[in-house]
Amino acid sequence: MRDQTKATAVGLTAILFWAAIVGLIRSVSEHLGPIGGAASIYTFGTVILMVTRGFPDLRRFPRIYLVWGALLFVAYELCLALSIGFAQDAAQTIEVGMVNYLWPTFTILAAVLFTQHRANLWIIPGFLLSMIGIFLVLQGDRAVDLQSMLRNLQHNPLSYTLALIGAFLWAAYSTITAKFAEQNDGVTFFFLLVAVTFWLYYFGTGRPEMQWSYAGLMHLVLAALAMGLGYAAWNIGILRGNVIVLAGASYFIPVLSAIFAALWLNAALSPRFWMGAVLVTLGSTLCWFSTQHPKDTPV
Repeated sequence: MRDQTKATAVGLTAILFWAAIVGLIRSVSEHLGPIGGAASIYTFGTVILMVTRGFPDLRRFPRIYLVWGALLFVAYELCLALSIGFAQDAAQTIEVGMVNYLWPTFTILAAVLFTQHRANLWIIPGFLLSMIGIFLVLQGDRAVDLQSMLRNLQHNPLSYTLALIGAFLWAAYSTITAKFAEQNDGVTFFFLLVAVTFWLYYFGTGRPEMQWSYAGLMHLVLAALAMGLGYAAWNIGILRGNVIVLAGASYFIPVLSAIFAALWLNAALSPRFWMGAVLVTLGSTLCWFSTQHPKDTPV
């Protein structure tokens, strides 16, 4: 029991690491650019994962997980990093991050639709609350109506669209992993693929040279640590800790992420944003609660 408690505590630190990712990616992007910054983060993150977890034996992986898992993971990380990197300012960065955090809700829906997980009627208000929360987040300080939300989206459709696509991609990745991975963990290999993809993108598009500085390097190290150690800690928690506690706690990431990013980026956010963030978290939690049956494996 003591070992399980320790492993659960380690797993919970992953939530804190992941909550810091949005703000840290933005900081690195401001110093090294959206593409070069992301390439550097995932390169350092890969090194951290290789040191803490080693490199997996890909010959043991089911082919469907190796191929589709890799494609979905790489696509998600591209959407996440670029949506944050291309945001126009700190406040928009946090809004984009909140759109990305629809993934817990979408993951639950995918698990119910495409796997053997069952859900009760609580999933309906959970989904609706998440959608209402995002609606409020995208309103900013404007009056609550659809036209004002659309005007906000028109300021930077690329970032918001990438964040939404990323939420769907992570839900698909999670579903594929749960169904076909057979306890294999390809995160280190997938991280390497993300790093290579970003470097190819960087050198292939003639991006401006990265401007290195002490502050930029420190932000890069922090972002890579948050990425790499977050995945490493989560793996320990999932394998040896209390999965129910970890699954429930993970749905508080949206609010924690918004708090950290607001403090880190010195962004002023409206009360409506915070209400939306809470609703996204509450909606995701209700969706998770709707799947919790005594004989079911937690999502």
